[in-house]
Formats: sequence, structure tokens, C-alpha cells
Amino acid sequence: MTTPTHQPQLPDLPIRRVEEMGLKELERIRLILRGGSVIEWRRMHFKTWDEVDRFLRLLQIDPTRKHDDLWVRTVLSDAVEYLRKTFNYRVADVVANPNMIHDLFLLASGEIDRKYRKIACIVLKTMHVIQHIEARDLLFKIAVPDAEMARLVSERVSGVMEEARQKDLPIVEFSDSIKTRESTITKLIAKKDSTAAAIYDRTRFRIIVKERDDIIPTLYFLTQRLLPFNFIVPSQTENTLIRFKDLVKQYPNFKKYARQLHLDLDYEEREAAARLGNTFSGSTYRVLNFVADVPIRLDAFLPPPEQDDRERQGRITLATCEFQIADEKQALQNEKGENSHERYKQRQRDVVLKRLSSGLVVPRKRPTAD
Repeated sequence: MTTPTHQPQLPDLPIRRVEEMGLKELERIRLILRGGSVIEWRRMHFKTWDEVDRFLRLLQIDPTRKHDDLWVRTVLSDAVEYLRKTFNYRVADVVANPNMIHDLFLLASGEIDRKYRKIACIVLKTMHVIQHIEARDLLFKIAVPDAEMARLVSERVSGVMEEARQKDLPIVEFSDSIKTRESTITKLIAKKDSTAAAIYDRTRFRIIVKERDDIIPTLYFLTQRLLPFNFIVPSQTENTLIRFKDLVKQYPNFKKYARQLHLDLDYEEREAAARLGNTFSGSTYRVLNFVADVPIRLDAFLPPPEQDDRERQGRITLATCEFQIADEKQALQNEKGENSHERYKQRQRDVVLKRLSSGLVVPRKRPTAD
């Protein structure tokens, strides 16, 4: 008999309009728009115990369950041991062994005792990395089939998008797709960089909203109900749709926080100069494509916590997915002329054929004798 999956309950929150957002929301949105990493951050932005509790539940961790709390403290202990052994860090006991795990996040935000903010941030960053390692190891050890993982993540994402519609977010279109084996082979051969072995979009979700201004509220809703902001996969974002600097200038509530950002306002422009972008897309193709890890509980594939005798007892893995977002007008433009999917695939196939035949002489057919 399988163990039922325990889904931590998230409290209901209203849709946040852009005009109501502050520094916390701006930093999280920027992380998606540029494909950044929380490893670059200097502080967290949690203000209350309830905020932290919500975030833990978004990570699929239920702090009220003894096993979940013990697991988080195991990851915390690993992080502290690593920092002490590798860098001889003096990690204070208030950070290494907090009364409640929520306190660690509030310390990293400077809301409890500012003198521990930096070391708490460093500990959380290290825990973030360890959590990824544990999630991958779990998936390998219990060997969940790819099709089953795709089903689990599709169910989660579809449920959240249905909730978005019920809350009147203007979702015009939502669809999911799984990359075929032939498409995966083509993409791997077409990629020349060092990440060629990594295919992040085997499971892809396409979200089309009514207007361009609807994209930011939709993104933030996803970070509240589905995607923990720290699970954006770095350097895997293609954003030709929303310029962050323009976003900050457009909204006075964002503009006043410009000097408090982790990175300066011109960072994206310097970064873009070093990127080639997607060379297969048409010249007027505009989209926000980003990759994120969706946390998935695997209780159904594991014994009950009280009977679990594994040395490492994590129960949460990560499903890496691609999200593609655009407004309705731009989505229609993206399907015309050189921007069409068929033209995109043909340009990709042309590159693959050229790479495969590079340096090879294809013998001509011998003429037949008269």
C-alpha cells in the first residue's frame, strides 16, 4: 500500500497588483526576468513569522509535521558543518540551532537581530544548494519514471493555473507539452555550449495573458502558489519581452527602491551584451522563457515517515520545467512569418544537419557504365 502524498496547505491570498508591490516583490520578479540566482543576494525580505511559514509550505515543507521539521534541521546541520569545516566560520548557536526554523529566515532578513543577518544568509544559501543535491539524489534512488514525474508536475501546475483563472487573472491560454525523443535529440545536437547535455524543457508550460501589463501580476502569483523564488534555474531565461529598467521607471512604487536592489539597474544591459540569445528565433519574436524547479513530494513512493529507515529521509524532489509567457497580441505575432514554430524548427534542423556532416565527404553516386 502506498503512502498518501501530504500537500502542505497554503493560506489564500488576494492577487497582488503591481502598484501594491514593494522591494520584496521587485527582487523576486527580477530573479525571473534575468534568470538570476539567490546565491548573489545579500539579504532575505521576510518580515513576519507567517510569511516564512507560507514560504516553507510553498517548498512543500509542513513545519507542523515532526518529520518535515527534522528534515529541514538535517539540511541546516549539514550546511553549518560544511561552513565550519571548509571556511572555519563561527556559526552562532542562534543560527545553527534556532528555536523554530522560521527564526533562521527572519535572522537572514535582519528582523530579529541584525548582527546575525550575514551568517544566517550564508547558511541559507548553503542549505539551498544542499536541498538541490538531496532532491536529485532522492529521484535517482527511488527511480520515479519520467512519465510519472511529468504527470505529477502537470497536475500541480494545472491546478495553480485553474486557481489563477478563478481569481480572475486574465489567462487567455494555458497548455502543457512534453518534448518528444526526436526533438530532444535535435536540441542536444544543435546546442554548442557546455550545457549541451542539459535539456530543461522536456516539460513545458505555455501561459498567454490578455495584456502586457498582466504578465507581472501573473508571475508574482506563480511565485506565491507554485514556484519558490529561489528555485529559478540561473542563466536559463530568455527575456525579450520586459526590460527590467523600464519596469522600475514605469511604477513609482518600484522606482523608490532602485538604490536598495541587490544589483544595479544597468546590470541586465551589461549581461545582455555578453549573451547571444536564441539564434533560431525570428528577429521580431518576443517572449519570456524561464526555467524553474517545481518542488514535488514523493510520499506516494515512500514508506510512512515512522517506518522510513533510510539514512537520508528527504521526501521532496524537484521537477525542472520551462515556462513560456507572453501577452495575446505578442503571441499572435510570434506565430507569423519567420517567427513561426515551423520556421524555428527548420532553422534548428539546418544547423543540426550542418554539424552532423561537418568535415565529412559524402560520396557521390558512381556513374553507371554504358
